[in-house]
Amino acid sequence: MLSRNKWIALRMSLVPVLLVLVLVISACAGAPPTEQPAVEEPAVEEPAVEEPTAVVEEPAAEGEVFRVAVIMPSAINDLAFSQSMYDALVAIQEEMGGADKMELVYSESMFVVDDAAAAIRDYASQGYDLVIAHGSQYGSSLREIAPDFPQTSFAHGTTVDTFTEDGISNVFAYEAASDQGGYVNGVMAGKLTKSNVVGVVGPIETGDAKLYVDGFVAGVKASNPDAEVNVNYIGSFSDVALAAEAANTHIAAGADVLAGTAQMVVGAIGVAEEKGALWFGTQASQTSLAPDIVVANQVYDWTVVLREMISLIAEGTYGGQAYAITLENGGLLMEYNPDFDLPADVRSLADETVQGIIDASISIDLD
Repeated sequence: MLSRNKWIALRMSLVPVLLVLVLVISACAGAPPTEQPAVEEPAVEEPAVEEPTAVVEEPAAEGEVFRVAVIMPSAINDLAFSQSMYDALVAIQEEMGGADKMELVYSESMFVVDDAAAAIRDYASQGYDLVIAHGSQYGSSLREIAPDFPQTSFAHGTTVDTFTEDGISNVFAYEAASDQGGYVNGVMAGKLTKSNVVGVVGPIETGDAKLYVDGFVAGVKASNPDAEVNVNYIGSFSDVALAAEAANTHIAAGADVLAGTAQMVVGAIGVAEEKGALWFGTQASQTSLAPDIVVANQVYDWTVVLREMISLIAEGTYGGQAYAITLENGGLLMEYNPDFDLPADVRSLADETVQGIIDASISIDLD
């Protein structure tokens, strides 16, 4: 056995060793709390990884992505009024850099005005920068809705009414000087008719429809004073069956050349093709529907006014301006069917007429 003194000495010699062991054990036991935050730290910082996405989206909320909604009375491929605006908006979207720079949504076939009004208000509530009500029939709805959304721009046509007299400052208006292309088409029709009878299928006697019809009639009379021009307004922009019936009536009366305006003309074009009558179109290109009998089209290019509107909106002007597309500013384009054998002298006369309207040497008499 160890003596007392040796036992005490042994215990004393073990104290440093025990102290070292305690420190080691304490250090090991304390490591997890020190290292745990380090392990969890990436998880805590995960939201920071997503921050760039939020930063990218923030400018969009401030207007970097220009948002446009359009309400149309017919389909986007109606070969007439609605398609003319839709095609122009798609072209503007491409100019601005695609969908990342300009969002485009639409409501088509909104021939019921109350339904269109609901769509207009809904788009404005969603924060669209420009809401286009493509039809003068939507004017009363805009007058009511626009004051509720002073930071939203609205536009409608064809009309010149911006409602500024009502204290409204966020509505643009646009119209087409459709009598100009109508006159050019009429000049050609007067030269091409063999029966000296020309028929016109009109929708409702208002707006750019009436302007086109009146211009067309004036053009026929200018190039062929002996021609008889019969005009029939069917009372509808969209009734295809009535348009077809009107076309049949014109042909039965001896017409060998027809013209018309609005989306319902697809019915009249079908009859013209079946009966072998020539056709002159307006608003959008209608050549693809009947390439054998369509001679030419007056095509609306609304990009001319859309650029102006968007530029003003970017500067903080939300409305109050009215615009017109014309042959001179390029908003009206004459398209000749390349597959139709248009006599050279008639084409030359048409080109001269376009230039005459632009330089004002030709005055269109709509009386």
